Amino acid sequence: MNNRHLGPDLAVSALGLGCMGMSFAYGGQPEVDSIRTLHRAVDIGITFLDTAEVYGPYVNEELIGRAIKGRRERVVIATKFGFKISDQGRGAERMIGLDSRPEHVRAVCDASLKRLDVDVIDLFYQHRVDPAVPIEDTVGAMADLVRAGKVRTLGLSEVSAATLRRAHAVHPIAAIQSEYSLWSREPEAEVLPTCRELDIGFVPYSPLGRGLLTGAIRERESLGADDFRRTLPRFEAANLSANQPLLDILGAIATDKGITPAQLALAWVLHQGDFIVPIPGARKIRHLEENAGTVTVALSAEDLAAIEQAMPQEAISGGRYTADALALVDG
Repeated sequence: MNNRHLGPDLAVSALGLGCMGMSFAYGGQPEVDSIRTLHRAVDIGITFLDTAEVYGPYVNEELIGRAIKGRRERVVIATKFGFKISDQGRGAERMIGLDSRPEHVRAVCDASLKRLDVDVIDLFYQHRVDPAVPIEDTVGAMADLVRAGKVRTLGLSEVSAATLRRAHAVHPIAAIQSEYSLWSREPEAEVLPTCRELDIGFVPYSPLGRGLLTGAIRERESLGADDFRRTLPRFEAANLSANQPLLDILGAIATDKGITPAQLALAWVLHQGDFIVPIPGARKIRHLEENAGTVTVALSAEDLAAIEQAMPQEAISGGRYTADALALVDG
C-alpha cells in the first residue's frame, strides 16, 4: 500500500484503521478476533492505527498495545485525549465533560503510553476542544510532550479553521481528524482549504457513514441493543427509510464499476486530495480487505460527478449527531 503524509513529516499508509468499534460503541467483539484483524491489517500494509483513551474507556488502547507486540516499528499509532472520564458507569456514560488543562494533558499522555506499552505516541490528538481552556494553552502543553520525546506529532479533532490557525501558530499541527464522507461534507467549507494552505493532513473518521454507505444497514433492528448508532438521528427508522433511495443509486454506480458500495464511498474520499487519509473501522478481516482494495480504484471526473449527484446534501435525512453531541464540536 502506498503512503501519504500528514503534515510534512508523518508518513502513514494511504488508508488507516479506526479501532474504536473493536471495543466500544458498536458492540465490540472477542479480543482474539480483534487481534487477528489488527495483525492482518499490518500484514497487508494498513499500518496507521487510530484509538483513543475514551474508547472503552481505556480498553481499546490496551488492545492495541497487546496487538502490536513485536510489530511496533511497522505501525503508526494515533490516540486522543480530552474527555473527563468518570470511574462510575459503563461505556459512553463515563464521558462526563471535557478537560484539556495542561496538567491533565501531561497526565493522560503518560497513561496512554502505559496502556499502549510504547515509548512514544506517533500522533497525539485533542479529541474535542475544551472551551474552558485556551487552545494555545492546550497545544503548548502538547508541544512540551513533543520536546520531551513522548509524542512525535500533534493533531486536533473536530475543530474550526479559526481554532486550527491559532493552534498551528503555537506548534505545527500534523493532522485534523473530523467526520467526513459523502454523508457529511461540512469540512469542505473552511477546514479542508485551511489544511491545504498550511500543509496539514486531514483524517476522516466514519468515511463510510458509520456503515450506512456500505448499503448493509437497512433497518434499525439490525443494530445491537447497545449499539451507539441507535442514538444517532440518521439511524432513526424514518431517516433510514428516507435515505434508502440515495443508497440504492450509489449501489448501482458501484455495481456498474464492479466494486462494492463501500469501496466506491472510500474511493471518493481518497480522491478528494492526497493529504487525506481516511480511517474506516473494520472488525472483520473480510471488511478490512474489502476496504484495502479501495486504494487501487480509479475514479474519473465523470465518476466523481455522478457520485456527488447521487448524494445531494440537501436530500439527506437526519443529522450526524444529536444536538448535545454537536455542542462539543468546535465552531
